[in-house]
Amino acid sequence: MRTDLIRRTALTVAGIAATAGGIAGPALAAQAAPAERAAASVQAERRPAGERQLDVRYEAQPNFYYCGPAAARNALSVQGKNIDVDTMAKEMGTTEAGTNSINDITPVLNKETGKPDAYRSVEIRTHKADDKQTDTLRADIVRTVDNGRAVVANIAGTTTDTDGVTHSFEGGHYISIVGYSEGGKTVKIADSANPDQASYWITVDHLADWIATRGYATS
Repeated sequence: MRTDLIRRTALTVAGIAATAGGIAGPALAAQAAPAERAAASVQAERRPAGERQLDVRYEAQPNFYYCGPAAARNALSVQGKNIDVDTMAKEMGTTEAGTNSINDITPVLNKETGKPDAYRSVEIRTHKADDKQTDTLRADIVRTVDNGRAVVANIAGTTTDTDGVTHSFEGGHYISIVGYSEGGKTVKIADSANPDQASYWITVDHLADWIATRGYATS
């Protein structure tokens, strides 16, 4: 399911270098905190009504162009899996130009999950998400997280999280969505770009616009 829009999702060297700064240092900078290093649970942790988070064994990406494999690795970690990012990069066709589209990531998620239809790709082809696309994204995130899986999204541009922190990836980037609150109105991001900002919350409206012209992998 390739389209011209979705094929323009490659993470360019210039884009990521210009927007993410020192995006990811050596792998040792990505060592998870002791609690994160505990065995991941496939079960999602039930919190107050309308809120659920998954147990992520976070790792930062080892270089500026591995955000696709790193996002997939972080997403799969909630299922208790620890897949080598180099292996996934080869399967996704990742190069220094990045990973071409979400359609290259979805098959790898299915393979490692062990079910050919565990994930599917959804595109937001417009330049700004409308209400229907945002509602669909929210429902997809809630359902996927409730099933003990994380969503992987291809994003581009600049957004602001719920703490007022700006996150900018004009050249494109991949992230994992690993939780939600308020029934999916806000969502938790696991971001491999910088271990100092390993996770943050954003509204689903901002996330939908961040994904616009690109796509995401959901159950």
